[in-house]
Amino acid sequence: MPPLHQLVVFTLDDQRYAVSLSIVERVVRLVEITPVPGAPEIVCGVIDVEGCITPVVDIRKRFRLPARELALNDQLIVVRTRKRKVALVVNTVTEVVALPTEEVVMGETILAPLDYVTGIVKRPDGLVLIPDLDMFLSLEEEQVLHSALDPLTL
Repeated sequence: MPPLHQLVVFTLDDQRYAVSLSIVERVVRLVEITPVPGAPEIVCGVIDVEGCITPVVDIRKRFRLPARELALNDQLIVVRTRKRKVALVVNTVTEVVALPTEEVVMGETILAPLDYVTGIVKRPDGLVLIPDLDMFLSLEEEQVLHSALDPLTL
């Protein structure tokens, strides 16, 4: 049997995106997000996930999608990147899929460099983009976030 990519598919407006199931800790309904002074613009604030202060990242900003108010039916996907745990604000999680590896086209084979996208999946009903969450925060943004969160972790 060929190796499979297990992906959690979600939407931002009418576009579908996916992250690897292996990095997803949980999906939760939107909760109150506490703003953090001095955090990078892409960070909406923080939430408490089982006693762990977790930054909430607005990936809409990274993909230059139009800003919109958070809605009560929005969801948060809590994921673990190589650097830290973060929560992603999404419209809705739609499905978990298992796809053969050959169905995932690596981003650099399409257009190099494809900023913030590590892969693309062609589905019968359209394309699904796979964001590179390890690259979402620049080194400078990561340092600014670390400094902004430092007082909260005492």
